[in-house]
Amino acid sequence: MLIAASDSLFVSATPRKPSDRGHNQSPVRTRFLLQVSKGSRPRTTATRKVPSIRAALITNPDDFEVGRFVGSYGFMNITSYSSIQTGGTSNISGLQEFTPGYSSEDIERLRVQDVGEGQVKIRLYEGRVTQGPLKGTRIIFKVYPGQRAGGIEADMMAANELSTHAFLQSDSRNICQNIQFLLGGFETKTGEQWLAFRDDGKYSSADYAKVTSETISKNLVKGEQKFWNPFDQELKLKRRRFFIIKLLNGAMNGLAYMHNHDRLHQSLGPASVVLNIIAEKDAAYLVPRLRDLAFSVDIGYSAIGAGHGALSEGLWHRASTAGAFTPLEKRAYGIADDIYEAGLLFAYLAFVPFCEAGVMDAISLQRLLESTFQLDLNAAREYCLADDRLVEAVKFLDLGDGAGWELLQAMLNPDYRRRPIAEAVLSHRFMTGAVL
Repeated sequence: MLIAASDSLFVSATPRKPSDRGHNQSPVRTRFLLQVSKGSRPRTTATRKVPSIRAALITNPDDFEVGRFVGSYGFMNITSYSSIQTGGTSNISGLQEFTPGYSSEDIERLRVQDVGEGQVKIRLYEGRVTQGPLKGTRIIFKVYPGQRAGGIEADMMAANELSTHAFLQSDSRNICQNIQFLLGGFETKTGEQWLAFRDDGKYSSADYAKVTSETISKNLVKGEQKFWNPFDQELKLKRRRFFIIKLLNGAMNGLAYMHNHDRLHQSLGPASVVLNIIAEKDAAYLVPRLRDLAFSVDIGYSAIGAGHGALSEGLWHRASTAGAFTPLEKRAYGIADDIYEAGLLFAYLAFVPFCEAGVMDAISLQRLLESTFQLDLNAAREYCLADDRLVEAVKFLDLGDGAGWELLQAMLNPDYRRRPIAEAVLSHRFMTGAVL
């Protein structure tokens, strides 16, 4: 059944497994999900009231059935930030690299980070709603570990993701189809936070890129390129280009919605865009959706002025390093930081699906653009053009007399003040499909 939460959204209980059918379970209600434990920092991402969504969320664990385990993933933990020294060396992930000179204005995004494996491990399960108006609805459970396994960070991430989705869904007349939809959730008596999302697809854009590049490799091994009808090959490339541009449009539309509602994503990457399909021939039915909002940041002026939470500390440190101090400047920096991450996503989707498996990956591509070519995409293009394995990616970005490179350069501009907003990206001729 659907129940309205009172002072908080979720109550603690034990999830029902498929084998529990027919047994009368009385959920053990121990504490509210959104309570902040003693000694933890208060949430700073939900400063606006979201009363309308609370009554709609399913918070009774008996209304859910947990299915098979889907997979798990973790998060990178960035522990320090510092600017790269002019003409010096940087040690990133244990690799010594020479970094040519940069101006102080251009270095704000090219920082050295101490990156380690975070404590928080997320598990995913299939499931469905078993009672009420949404009975039969397929769901994906996202399970955050309790404090014992994940520390206070896990609780903060779960609470932040919950409150961000609740806020973005608070107006039922204006729901963005390009953001994953939260149906409800609960907390178990062991402290795990279970968030239930509507199952609109299990694939991510990273899965799509991986499958596509592996298909290219298999075809090359079979020698199919020798026997392809050139018209058939061109059709496949046209489908791929259309699919990727539609994927990017969906992701950017979701990001624009978040920014227009004073929320940053702050964790945008290939794995944070979920797809309902990955077959390029079915691109007309593709609906990309943003997920993983655990690090989302409230950029309303009142929230920025209220102080920094633990999850946004790194963002505002980078902002101050870049010279953004006032609430207006910080807000602009935060939006530009999301656009930069979207630019890296754009670069990833422009290269990996057009290459053989193993030729290019997200980390290698980012280092190529940031460290080797200092975000000079004209130089990067000349380099890639000389590599036969990257030719199709170059041709994709060359569409419309280099429209792809033009947009990518704007999104990855070293000066955050010169990066476009999400709506400007969506209206660019490369994104509208005019180049196809």
